[in-house]
Amino acid sequence: MSSLDAAQLIYLVSAVLFIIGLKRMTRVRSARNGNVLSGVAMLLAVVGALIEYQIVHYQWIIAGGVVGGLIGAVAAMRVPMTKIPEMVAIFNGFGGAASAVVAASVLWQKVIEPNKLNATVAAQLGSAEGVTLFLSIIIGGVTLSGSLVAYGKLAGNISGKPILLPGRHFINALLFLGSVGLGVYMTFMTPLASDSATLCMVLGGVSIVFGIMLVLPIGGADMPVVISLLNSYSGVAASATGFVIGNNVLIISGAMVGAAGLILTQIMCVAMNRSLANVIFGGFGAEETKTGGGGGEYVNVTSCGVEEAAMILENAETMIVVPGYGLAVAQAQHAVRELADLLEANNCEVRYAIHPVAGRMPGHMNVLLAEADIPYEQLVEMDAINSDFANTDVALVIGANDVVNPAALDDKESPIYGMPILEVHHAQTVFVIKRGLGSGFAGVKNVLFERDNTMMVFGDAKKVLQGLTAELKETLR
Repeated sequence: MSSLDAAQLIYLVSAVLFIIGLKRMTRVRSARNGNVLSGVAMLLAVVGALIEYQIVHYQWIIAGGVVGGLIGAVAAMRVPMTKIPEMVAIFNGFGGAASAVVAASVLWQKVIEPNKLNATVAAQLGSAEGVTLFLSIIIGGVTLSGSLVAYGKLAGNISGKPILLPGRHFINALLFLGSVGLGVYMTFMTPLASDSATLCMVLGGVSIVFGIMLVLPIGGADMPVVISLLNSYSGVAASATGFVIGNNVLIISGAMVGAAGLILTQIMCVAMNRSLANVIFGGFGAEETKTGGGGGEYVNVTSCGVEEAAMILENAETMIVVPGYGLAVAQAQHAVRELADLLEANNCEVRYAIHPVAGRMPGHMNVLLAEADIPYEQLVEMDAINSDFANTDVALVIGANDVVNPAALDDKESPIYGMPILEVHHAQTVFVIKRGLGSGFAGVKNVLFERDNTMMVFGDAKKVLQGLTAELKETLR
């Protein structure tokens, strides 16, 4: 068997493992195994590439693998769950950057370095390869800079509010047309290698500016959608690079990531009542003057301590827990599991209501609750559980905000109007555990806090839950 045949066989196995791994990631119970399979698939893809291209000098490969592996291992162990969205944003950006760099290296190796005069990029590489080359640079650049802006917004280094620059739609259109025009000119009309090098750098710069301009106008509440969309972009960039270098497994894996990211983005847009076109084009057509949402100071807010809350929980027969970002910040997943176990021993049915965009990224709450070994059967999606709140004794909201705000249902002036929410306000009693009355990522007042059946329990979620558990243990003896 030749080295090329061996590489193709390895690629085939790698592609199959990628597909199986992605399939297994669709369920919480098999997601860990799916992630491992995908990691093995990636390792096989690297081995196949080394065999195919007959890499002889491995010192840089080994050095890069060691450095990258150490960075990944440290990040996996030290980055807290609350910072996972930021890490995903950075990884998306690195993926896009890697694709753009590989495409640029092919341009350098096969066009610029040979320095064949009067021969365009298309003439030397082929028209299809030339087009995918400049598309890879454009999408990779957009993904890199857009992901860095998303990271800045999530980390609080950049304002989470939409940054609406004057004439941004015209600027974005100009950047888009300019980047495509530069790519076409570089591929089909530039006969000099030196000009190709210059145009490649200019194209990369324009793409980076374009990515910044696309993400800046998007508010912090939409960052989960942006992360998913940028993940899709990174997959498309990788797939385009696969066409440039003729690597089938890169084409397949990139297309899978691109398609999965786009589907997830659409699902999240529906869950947040956002237009996919609105997100892709940086808020094009957004109503910039809308400032409603029950603004102003809170009035008639009722609060209570853990003693009063425990008295009500003691007699509850049904409880629905609504986890949010505050649960992740406090790392209170084990504390809520302990409270739930105690209530279940007291013949109370406990379930968990999961909003598609609770937290800061898709599946954030599912992963968090899985860490505490909460049975997956108790996690119920929004559409399936909303009708049950009216027959529920207690709704326990832990750190969630926008996803339980009734303004989304009845305040047409609210920025979140039309967004599907968990209708906890229909429960007999609603406890909201929060540090204060601060707004969520959407930056609007939550009118749930003023409802007659809502009681605020102020404090750190973990400490409050532990206090509730301690009180119930005393009363249930």
